[in-house]
Amino acid sequence: MIPQPDRRLVDAGLVRRLIARQFPQWAGLPVRPVASNGWDNQTFHLGDRMSVRLPTAREYALAVEKEHRWLPVLAPRMTLPVPVPLAQGVPGDGFAFPWSVYRWIEGEPAATGAIGDLTRFAADLAAFLVTLRRADPAGGPGPGLHNWLRGGPLQVYDAQARQAIEALDGQVPRDTVTRIWETALDAAWDRRPVWFHGDVAAGNLLVRDGALAAVIDFGTCGVGDPACDLAVAWTLLTGASREAFRAGIGVDAGTWARGRGWALWKALITYASDPHAKRVVDEIVQES
Repeated sequence: MIPQPDRRLVDAGLVRRLIARQFPQWAGLPVRPVASNGWDNQTFHLGDRMSVRLPTAREYALAVEKEHRWLPVLAPRMTLPVPVPLAQGVPGDGFAFPWSVYRWIEGEPAATGAIGDLTRFAADLAAFLVTLRRADPAGGPGPGLHNWLRGGPLQVYDAQARQAIEALDGQVPRDTVTRIWETALDAAWDRRPVWFHGDVAAGNLLVRDGALAAVIDFGTCGVGDPACDLAVAWTLLTGASREAFRAGIGVDAGTWARGRGWALWKALITYASDPHAKRVVDEIVQES
């Protein structure tokens, strides 16, 4: 089991100092926190058209160079806007990790923004992920600590999932979730690696005018098994929208089963702390 990172948070004052020292051309621009932050990174507005993104732990900082290397390659090929890095900062002023300046992308996270038509949203998301899978994977980063082994076999989280099932006995249908989990483990990936995003979650999907407008936060991206990108089918979608996503994504039954396994693993290990996790488990069980 991978240990939890030691997260360290910063304030706008430190960001101003970093900008002033390393990118003085932007020193006069205001710095303010974004309305909704993620876990792996803190993000700040830099003026009206840029953002500053700082990893919250050493493990998350492993993604910085990867994003600067690969996002400029992937962005022109995508069906939707993705973050484009403008500058890479270095440790300094008490901040221990590399960090980034990005062009700002307008939109509200799907976690809080209003989605007009969830079925259309699901189809657009599937089209984006299909395009991402078709990008040339040559030289791309395989599974590793930089993305918490996304793109690799689910077996790496087998012990953690089974421990959670034992701990939740009586709260989740033990036999059913065990069967779903083992079905996912048995559906091995035996094809060539492809690009995947790694964290297709509501907070990383931007909505504008009710429609999917951009996909952000490629910190867990890589090349390998794309099944991890299917977890959104149970964490955000349901009913007709899930069916539209499945039809659009065009994966085989084994990949769909592994995607369900990724969603189940995350829901099980966060069940006690995340009220949304119960809904995810219920969705997975009902589908089975």
